Amino acid sequence: MLEKTFDPKAVEPRLYQMWEASGAFAPTSDPAARPFSMVIPPPNVTGSLHIGHALNNTLQDVLIRFQRMRGRAALWLPGTDHAGIATQMVVERQLAAEGNIGRRDMGREAFVEKIWAWKAQSGGTIVNQLRRLGASCDWSRERFTLDEGLSDAVRKVFVQLHKEGLIYRDKRLVNWHPELQTAISDLEVENIEVNGHMWRFRYPIEGLKDASGSDRYIVVATTRPETMIGDTAVAVHPDDERYQDLIGQQVRLPLTGRLIPIIADSYADPEKGTGAVKITPAHDFNDFQIGKRHGLEAINVFTPDAKLNEVAPEAYRGLDRFEARKRIVADLDAQGLLDGIDNHRLMIPFDEKSKLVVIEPYLTDQWYVDAAVLAKPAMEAVEQGETVFVPKNWEKTYFEWLRNIEPWCISRQLWWGHRIPAWYGPDGKIFVEETAEAAATAARAHYGHEAALVQDEDVLDTWFSSALWPFSTLGWPRETEDLARFYPTDTLITGFDIIFFWVARMMMMGIHFKGQVPFKRVVINALIRDEKGQKMSKTKGNVIDPLELIDAYGCDAVRFTMTAMSGQARDVRLARQRVEGYRNFGTKLWNAARFCQMNECVSQPDFDPAAVRQTLNRWIRGETVKAAAAVTEALDACAFDDAASALYRFIWNVFCDWHLELAKPILNGDDEDAKAETRATTAWVLDQILQLLHPVMPFITEELWEKTAQFGHGRDGMLMTARWPALPPTWVDAEAEAEIGWLIELITEIRQVRAEMNVPPSARAPLTVSGAAPAAKQRLARHRELILTLGRLGSVAEAEAAPAGAVPFVIGEATGALAIAEFVDLAAERARLAKEIAGHASDIDRTAKKLGNADFISRAPEEVVQENRERLAEAENAKARLEAALKRLEAVG
Repeated sequence: MLEKTFDPKAVEPRLYQMWEASGAFAPTSDPAARPFSMVIPPPNVTGSLHIGHALNNTLQDVLIRFQRMRGRAALWLPGTDHAGIATQMVVERQLAAEGNIGRRDMGREAFVEKIWAWKAQSGGTIVNQLRRLGASCDWSRERFTLDEGLSDAVRKVFVQLHKEGLIYRDKRLVNWHPELQTAISDLEVENIEVNGHMWRFRYPIEGLKDASGSDRYIVVATTRPETMIGDTAVAVHPDDERYQDLIGQQVRLPLTGRLIPIIADSYADPEKGTGAVKITPAHDFNDFQIGKRHGLEAINVFTPDAKLNEVAPEAYRGLDRFEARKRIVADLDAQGLLDGIDNHRLMIPFDEKSKLVVIEPYLTDQWYVDAAVLAKPAMEAVEQGETVFVPKNWEKTYFEWLRNIEPWCISRQLWWGHRIPAWYGPDGKIFVEETAEAAATAARAHYGHEAALVQDEDVLDTWFSSALWPFSTLGWPRETEDLARFYPTDTLITGFDIIFFWVARMMMMGIHFKGQVPFKRVVINALIRDEKGQKMSKTKGNVIDPLELIDAYGCDAVRFTMTAMSGQARDVRLARQRVEGYRNFGTKLWNAARFCQMNECVSQPDFDPAAVRQTLNRWIRGETVKAAAAVTEALDACAFDDAASALYRFIWNVFCDWHLELAKPILNGDDEDAKAETRATTAWVLDQILQLLHPVMPFITEELWEKTAQFGHGRDGMLMTARWPALPPTWVDAEAEAEIGWLIELITEIRQVRAEMNVPPSARAPLTVSGAAPAAKQRLARHRELILTLGRLGSVAEAEAAPAGAVPFVIGEATGALAIAEFVDLAAERARLAKEIAGHASDIDRTAKKLGNADFISRAPEEVVQENRERLAEAENAKARLEAALKRLEAVG
């Protein structure tokens, strides 16, 4: 007999160890099995499981378990990303905390050894946490972006793209991290709006006087005075009438004395600031493009740690950028060149992880990929449907980025990562080869003798190696069996925030190097917010830890929550109450299984569902067929929320609430044949439920699969490897469906009337039915005892019309009437309903006025507006229900 309650903490580790040890996570070797493959979006090796991982990996696991049960050769290939910046920071901070010397004093080789030692000890945290989530990855194939095979792939790709002219070295602006002293990607930058200032400075115009004979000047507005030393022009709009006579003139740059031109460029906005902007090509991305258009010099004024360099006047050299800002503003004020200071809200680029370090646009020599060339086939593949996005609207995001793509900076000034396979000769000549030996051979051929070569110090952007993930993890550049069998992969499930950085780049690389798209379908999962719709953050204190949820409610409840909420547009609102509710759903299933055991409903090996005769059994058989079809269709389409909804409705409402209730009289009756058939049918339905629910709630279903076997004997195999239900539509019985549907509708109406009218549970009100057709009369007679019991009725009778003091309701062609007058104070109930209706009307009026206020809509946060819309809809629905109840009550008299 099953325990009274399911204990996730005891069951989950045991079952997971059993699954993994069985080898069932690996794809079947059956050559007849059609492959189905996915690669995991590799989490950072420094990471720990957060709620976004929980959602993304739950959906992947649901899909791979579903496909595995359908007999596919299902491969979910796991791995982790070396996370260049994050990992290096972790180890550097650890060294500092332990009082060790810094990495630069330690040297590259020793420092990298320290990182590998850290990875061996602490780098598997998130992988073990994924196991706690129930992730059925094939861990025997686990990869790491710095393992030997993937490193071979990275070097080959770099060298080939370089030889094709698609990788090159250039001096351009990058996002620069002054603390780490490396270029970083856009994904590692977070623009945050802050309070700041707009300074207005007077730049004297060379050789021009005003009417009074004083020197003329042009007022330039800027938020970054510290960069003005690198100005190489002042720009005004070509149509700005204020400055027409100044275009082509020169100004003498304050503090430096350099002459720079006044140029006309449409970038200058006449409505913003003074309409005149300083152009500093080496320190602003827009200015860099303007500089290229006008052939301006790019003057870098910063050192790598964001201090003013030797280009600055001596008084400012070596000052931190923000200290230099204060000094420059004070000196210009002293010289009478400060025109004014305005308070100003502006966006500042911060280091995304710390939110403390301001990122600097910085001019450096870096390695770049000509992404525009690679982007064209990647766009065409989606346009032609070789790869589809789910939901489809995300294609727009994909296309917009690819159509406006910039050269991809792939070099990083770090020590942890794939070192760039480029060697420099004595004269600066670059030799790009896969190995040092090949580079030496190329140098010997070039120089005619041996030459001393020095390898590039930089490493590659982490996104470069992860762009190869779908084929490098399968063994490329070797032509392995896995590569031949599982590439291209079927489905990628990932977040919308890395469509640019990862999805698009995998498309580019997969098509270029394998001649095929890397995946046929890209499913974009939602962003999880808190229950109020706010983005989760540690500073807000609204972060929900999935491991805490698993500890509190069990893994299955967390997984069902993720699955059920996954389809809510872009955002998922998560509240602990939702997880608790789905824990209760698991409890409902557990109790249903205990009921089945207590009533000897155990699986019969020779049971044939097609042969059942009882109306109830024919009905539940058909409902099972429809549920299996709905869940299968939803999972096929990756409509995970629809699958969860179909499962919840069938298990809770159909099986537990109705079938088991309707089966009780048969199970407790004297008809042994009916009893045996109902026992076998109920056990069969429970088995189908366990199979259908397993991908979403694997632990409780696997435990029940084992524990509900006939007479305690084990089954032929684990539920995880059982075949997915494939039930014939012919098992849906229209006659049984109509009869049991009528019975359920009647009892539901009775219960609804009782609830709406506050009829006490102990009251046994009489029911009359009038206008019933012969079929309905027969049903009424056949199921009289059930109707009395489930409706809590005193009697059931046919009548010509509804008696006085009865609440009428429609049931098919007939009219039911529940006599409640003797059990309920009708006047008090009318007053109660009227008061509740008035309360909802007041809420509706207040909320509607708020939503009709354009100022509120424009100013309020999106989540607040949405919360009010939901409140309005709920109030309108509640008011409509109460009005219908009041109307019915008024009919009583």
